Amino acid sequence: MAFDSLLQAADDFDHTIEGLFQSDPNRITRYVVEAAGICMDYSRHWMTDAVRAELFKQLELQQFDTQREALFAGEAVNTTESRAALHMALRAPSTAAFTVDGRSVMPEVHAELDAMSGFSDAIREGARCGQTNRRFTDVIHLGIGGSDLGPALVYEALKPWVDGPRVHFISNVDGAGLSDLFEILDPETTLSVVVSKSFTTEETMHNAHRVRSWLTDALGEEAIASHVVAVSTNIEAMDAFGIHPEARFRFWDWVGGRFSVWSAVGLSVMIALGAERFRELLAGAHAMDQHFQTTAPEHNLPVMMALLSAWYVTGFGIETQAVVPYADRLAKLPAYLQQLEMESNGKSVDHSGQRLEYDTAPIVWGDAGTNGQHAFFQLFHQGTRVVPLDLWLAANPIGSPQASHQLLMANCLAQLDALSFGTTEASGHRECPGNRPATLFLFESLTPEVLGAVLAAYEHKVFTLSVLWDINPFDQWGVELGKQLCGGVLKQLKTPQSTEPQTATERAIGWIQAHQR
Repeated sequence: MAFDSLLQAADDFDHTIEGLFQSDPNRITRYVVEAAGICMDYSRHWMTDAVRAELFKQLELQQFDTQREALFAGEAVNTTESRAALHMALRAPSTAAFTVDGRSVMPEVHAELDAMSGFSDAIREGARCGQTNRRFTDVIHLGIGGSDLGPALVYEALKPWVDGPRVHFISNVDGAGLSDLFEILDPETTLSVVVSKSFTTEETMHNAHRVRSWLTDALGEEAIASHVVAVSTNIEAMDAFGIHPEARFRFWDWVGGRFSVWSAVGLSVMIALGAERFRELLAGAHAMDQHFQTTAPEHNLPVMMALLSAWYVTGFGIETQAVVPYADRLAKLPAYLQQLEMESNGKSVDHSGQRLEYDTAPIVWGDAGTNGQHAFFQLFHQGTRVVPLDLWLAANPIGSPQASHQLLMANCLAQLDALSFGTTEASGHRECPGNRPATLFLFESLTPEVLGAVLAAYEHKVFTLSVLWDINPFDQWGVELGKQLCGGVLKQLKTPQSTEPQTATERAIGWIQAHQR
């Protein structure tokens, strides 16, 4: 069976975190790695040198170095769709050597980046206005999944740098969000950015047509050319919608949706922040790319993130992973990582299509600290389940009083001690056993560069885990199945039932139709 030696190491593990510190005080310096402005302290884990060596052995058995080289070489690592996964090229300098099918992609990547920069500058400076020559004050960003989660996270995280139009993110097909926006926004000063590679994504296009009607009712059909931007590859569909040729941006088949914030998918963010700050975000991600590509496993931050996850998921059968950023501006990070990790590695067959004998992706969840302390931390401290944590903490605040930040930092570090060491002085209801593993990630300030490095680190963690588990992290056939079934169900919802329901879905549809007004 795969991972026999890893499973044996887990069975034999009989240490506590407190005991590990007592027997090895130097672990506070030995179980630390740093890269691209991030310090990762994993000393508070069920980790010994022997366990770490076993995890490194698993990397070698799966030929990690070769797989990583294939990723950066632009090979078709997305095996089920015969595509490269070269999102690293989006944040690399123009001189970088990224190729697909033997051809450099850097000229077109930087041409698109320059076009984005020129367009966003024109919006921000008022050189490009709406139908009535008024400057844009607001942007409606329409997308879903990777076309929404990444840009929304970056926008919220970097709010201190927002000096352009406000951005409003609409992803859900539930119409309430757009209805609320229509009440407060002025169509004359609103730009809409529609993000859909195919320009057929049902939820996004439904919302896009609602925006289209809102604009044309107020300003006429000719307003579409100046008020709507598209990020897509479907030229015919953009023509039909009325998207002006100068308001079209693209990304490529070798860019997966959940890895796409670095591309024109991030145009709304660039409009809000400016091109310079957006390029700083790219630079931070590129620094993490270089670290991941060239650094040995024992000093490689994303690799160590992945190995810890594999140790708990595959070794111990722990099903969940919490992410708690002690930064309110990173409150959307857990939601972003839910897609990145669970859509990528939520697979049950290997590259050859054979069913796996071991667990893969954990269930990722969380919230910002200190909110989480008053919600779900009780389960961490005294619950029956062990939940490994990622805690993120800045040394310096941006836009927050120093006194508030001191209290925030004290809470984070105190929680770490409580999780690691607990208390056995009290018994029964008051006892907290400790020995709950957690990683502390430290950084100076939440700058664009640091945020870029954080997101790239998780991307590379996901890839490393996919190599260990022998799965393809770049497809999502389960998501596609739901899309395929939706059309048939929608047709049923629109057609009154004439016979008795034969399935549970038909019964639900019948109940809905009977109670609709």
